[in-house]
Amino acid sequence: MKDNVLDFMIHRLLDDLEDLIREGRHSEAKLRIEELLKSAEGNYRKRLEFEMDRLRRWPLQYPYGEERAFKVAAERVEGLTRGEFRRLLSSGCVDYIRLDGEIRIFERFLPNMVWLCPELKGRYKEENGVRAKAREALGKRAMEVLKGEAIPLIFRVRAELHVNGDSVPKSERVRIWLPLPRVSSLHPRVRVLSHSGEPYISSEDYPQRTAYFEVTNSEDGAKVFLEYEVEVVPRAPDSKEINELDGEPQPHHLEERVPHITFFEELRELVNSLIADIDHPLGKARRIWDWIIDNTTYTYVHDYALFDDISRFAFQRRRGDCGVQAILLITMLRIAGIPARWQSGWYANPVRWGMHDWAQLYIEPLGWIYVDPSFGHPREREEWRRDFYFGGIEGYRLAFNSEVNYPFDPPKEHFRSDPVDSQRGEAEWDGGNLYYDVVDARLDILDVRRP
Repeated sequence: MKDNVLDFMIHRLLDDLEDLIREGRHSEAKLRIEELLKSAEGNYRKRLEFEMDRLRRWPLQYPYGEERAFKVAAERVEGLTRGEFRRLLSSGCVDYIRLDGEIRIFERFLPNMVWLCPELKGRYKEENGVRAKAREALGKRAMEVLKGEAIPLIFRVRAELHVNGDSVPKSERVRIWLPLPRVSSLHPRVRVLSHSGEPYISSEDYPQRTAYFEVTNSEDGAKVFLEYEVEVVPRAPDSKEINELDGEPQPHHLEERVPHITFFEELRELVNSLIADIDHPLGKARRIWDWIIDNTTYTYVHDYALFDDISRFAFQRRRGDCGVQAILLITMLRIAGIPARWQSGWYANPVRWGMHDWAQLYIEPLGWIYVDPSFGHPREREEWRRDFYFGGIEGYRLAFNSEVNYPFDPPKEHFRSDPVDSQRGEAEWDGGNLYYDVVDARLDILDVRRP
């Protein structure tokens, strides 16, 4: 697994250390890791070092105490009382962990709370009307694709990353990676327009494509930018067109990929029961797709770096964000003998855009087709989603990646902030990784036009 930046995760932690981490006794866990590191070597040592790094991230992902979280929720949920909030907390509607005996609540608990306890929806005040406008634009675009009226679009995009000046000593070298769309059937043309410095740009089909910068830190920090144009091509779910830019399936598109695409027994049994009476691969894929749409709930999750096995989490908890659902789908398809792979970057709706993950599966004679389970969940008055996103894509996408846990070109020397995916950018210096708490990364759509 030389191309897997998380291959060291095959090493299990000692039971006593796992118990300390699971129970939230992180201060004791750090001391135990320090003791184990005195004699650890090779990939097991790397596993322990990664665990130490993850311990620092948990409080950043779960920043709220109970009182602060209640005040945040009370501002948006009409009539919410402290007693009701405690009941929501105890019922599992509020995501929290215990750190050294204290309750710590997830930074994005509020929308999750409403999704997990939908009886709150009528009392929940949206921040603005942008989400509704974006859904309207998406629906209109999807209908155009279904009618054969949608044409490719040209997106002009600017990506930036700024490392805080006080996070790295002055005059030290800072290494920065900004994601860039891969050339594929989705993006047949990608053109870099301008950039800071002299970046090294990885090959156009690299599995996690980036532009790499080296800059010197100053009092104002280290800053880089990249502007590019990318053509985005939609695909109707019933399209028979095959594009050679997507390539052929490879053996690894049917394999496990430690630690997040794993063929554990309970999942094998589920997949085998779902497809037992079906012979054609497309029918098997559709049966698996329908199970995920019917049995999972969309919620935000903490950083992927904090998961031991995303496919197992998704199966056991029946919930997760776009990437969690996509990984579960990929895993189940591969168990069924259907080649499947990752695809991710940004959902580039001109009204409202953000990071997004989805997948592709390979079916003869259709070739690679898109499958986006988190977008496939039917919403109110949007039943079209289930069928459309099994094979179709609206063309509001920027796809940087076709693989998970893949090294950058050139590779990072230290642990990545997101070792699974690459969507916002990464940074490090000789002293270590620069996590999101000291990095400001953004992506803006500057223009959308027809060819």
